[in-house]
Amino acid sequence: MRDKLIAIVGPTGVGKTKLSIIAAKHFGGEVINGDASQVYRGLDIGTAKITPHEAEGVPHHLIDIRDPEEEYTVADFQRDARLAVREISSRGKLPILVGGTGFYVKAALFDYRFSSIGANQAYRREMEAFVEQEGGEALHERLKAVDPDSAVRIHPHNVVRVMRALEVYRETGRPFSGQQLAVPGAPIFDAVLVGLTMERSLLYERINQRVDQMMTDGLLDEVQSLYKRGLRESKALQAIGYKEFFPYFEGSISLDQAIDRLKQNSRRYAKRQFTWFRRQMNIHWFEVDDSISGFSKVAGDVLTFAEKNLKR
Repeated sequence: MRDKLIAIVGPTGVGKTKLSIIAAKHFGGEVINGDASQVYRGLDIGTAKITPHEAEGVPHHLIDIRDPEEEYTVADFQRDARLAVREISSRGKLPILVGGTGFYVKAALFDYRFSSIGANQAYRREMEAFVEQEGGEALHERLKAVDPDSAVRIHPHNVVRVMRALEVYRETGRPFSGQQLAVPGAPIFDAVLVGLTMERSLLYERINQRVDQMMTDGLLDEVQSLYKRGLRESKALQAIGYKEFFPYFEGSISLDQAIDRLKQNSRRYAKRQFTWFRRQMNIHWFEVDDSISGFSKVAGDVLTFAEKNLKR
């Protein structure tokens, strides 16, 4: 018998965290983080990481499990999330996977398979020397020449990921993008997939307000502290909410411009998230508005839908 699970997805700022707590309390569940950046310690305000007060005593998994200096891949997440599902289920609790990083959520739920090619330390040292001399953009151009699909998905500043893609190509002669294979079919768990959406202009306004609140809560100090630790090129700090401030620290843009850039990138990301989930998974969508009563109604509808489908 497959483990039962609820997955709550949707764009940033739509209310997934709030809904997850309601669902966890209703079903006796525990939450598994499905956001790629919340696995890192110290990335709190910029990732809208749940606080102990907001969690209301609901156990959370896969939050603060890596330092930002460390590499953490989607394959690592797939392994850890599936272990968490089994561990939570073994105690008679319901796993609730919550997040907006679509590739992570899909990898956990479906039979995604990843390259098992080991590290080539000599080649990595060679690439590190190349980056030191020529820069990360030049290394990304190398990737673009042999694996354009991976080059589109991997940001030039994510040097570790670029190096891994080149390493796999060197070792196998085949592009890294072709070795991350999704096997079609149903989720490997007995999963109820629900998504939250919101009218576009309302969501964008909420995102703008959320960024303003993050600034009030100390986002600039959080990013600057990580930046001063020399983490500019780390995978963790390529997240939206962090990279936008690097040009400000380096004197090339004003703080207001950095904030505007963060708002714009967050809005664009929300649009991409919604489009990705629509295309990639069969999700039952619920539209929310910005009122307390409206959210309460949607939460009730989600619980009813989940309860019905969990019993099937």
